[in-house]
Amino acid sequence: MEKRFPIEDQIAMLAMALKGRVITAADTDYDAARQVNLANFDRRPRALIRVANAADVAAVVNFARATDLELAVRSGGHSTIGGSTSENGLVIDLRDINMIEIDTEARIAWVGTGNTAGDVSRAVEKHGLIVGFGDSATVGIGGLTLGGGIGYMVRKHGLTIDSLLAAEIVTANGDVLIVDDYNHRDLFWAIRGGGGNFGVVTRVKFRLHPLPHFVGGPLVLPATPEVLAGFAALAAAAPDELSTIPLVMPIPPVPFVSPEWHGKIALVSMMAYSGDTASATHVLAPFRALTTPIADLVREAPYSSMYALDPPPEMRTAVAIRSRFTQSFGLEEAKQMIAAIEACDAPMKMAQFRVLGGAFSRLPATETAFAHRDAKVMVAFLAMYGGGPEITAKYERWVEDSLNAVAPGAASAYVNFLADEGAPGLAAAYPAATLTRLRAIKKTYDPENMFRLNQNIPPAA
Repeated sequence: MEKRFPIEDQIAMLAMALKGRVITAADTDYDAARQVNLANFDRRPRALIRVANAADVAAVVNFARATDLELAVRSGGHSTIGGSTSENGLVIDLRDINMIEIDTEARIAWVGTGNTAGDVSRAVEKHGLIVGFGDSATVGIGGLTLGGGIGYMVRKHGLTIDSLLAAEIVTANGDVLIVDDYNHRDLFWAIRGGGGNFGVVTRVKFRLHPLPHFVGGPLVLPATPEVLAGFAALAAAAPDELSTIPLVMPIPPVPFVSPEWHGKIALVSMMAYSGDTASATHVLAPFRALTTPIADLVREAPYSSMYALDPPPEMRTAVAIRSRFTQSFGLEEAKQMIAAIEACDAPMKMAQFRVLGGAFSRLPATETAFAHRDAKVMVAFLAMYGGGPEITAKYERWVEDSLNAVAPGAASAYVNFLADEGAPGLAAAYPAATLTRLRAIKKTYDPENMFRLNQNIPPAA
């Protein structure tokens, strides 16, 4: 009869074979290491492995398969369903795979998926280059990229995946592959929007875009239905150089806004213009003319300044978030959005209406696993709060009801902003033909569904 060592001993033996570090409950930094960004999730993994390279990842994947331990993968720890951690399983923590190798002449970069969007943005902007990520500096580029990546360059350069040239990925059987348009094309297609279902992506190769000048920052306007609807119309008609992320939210006690506005609901729009001040002034003039601004901090600045309003990394709260893609955002939708924000009692609440188009819409829907290229607007609601399950359920209902009011009947959603909704969530994230193709690829590369702590795509039968 084969002798089996206790799992603790097996984990200790695994640690001896790795270049990276294994952290267990016996270590003093275990509690700090196991925390993820969202306070919704307070799980206790059996071990966290701070992997150093793809070989470490392969060893951990093989170990998880041999021991039948649940496996989670963490890049930045922002998973909206808690997929960055596990209760009593293993966590592959990518944060030490944080190299950034920039070739300024070829305008490409190989980047470890332990980096955050802020890390990479600050590194490449020193060379007058950029790759578009999302709207938060602390989000890990691994999960953000694999879901699509909708941010401040969405109209100018498309989604983050539209700048993805290749990736290094460790599959469920422990193989380390380089995937691109010529090698493992099916897998390369799948990871561009299919999330973390197909393996552990350890490095990504991005095309970098020139950004010699950038004008950006918050434009704060009174939140009336007319202003919101007018803003959406202007954003849709603007040149591709302008991307916007408008937030309807109470104004926090920030020094650049008069105290009389603190706590009042306003339109806080992050404006991102890829060009110089003179051309930006012309493009932004209609937005500034909508109404008298409460504050206007839009100016020439480094691209990374767009992250200045991020909460500090140590600020952890629970979050409820949902999104939907829709074809229009007008006066009626604006009224419903303002009413939803006014009705919510969360300590922090916001709604977004991100106008898409431009480069986002130019790729065919079948080009990547992200298939919602015909969407005109992405609407999202978010509540940040503290408390237990009853409070969580309350705000989960609020985000769902708010979306139903603003985008009734809309059936498509951004996979990175989904809750753990099972089959209905997958149907919203992927059209039927896309999901069928993804399930077939999942069967090829992960037939036992090892990578299931995500917006899970089950293998084809």
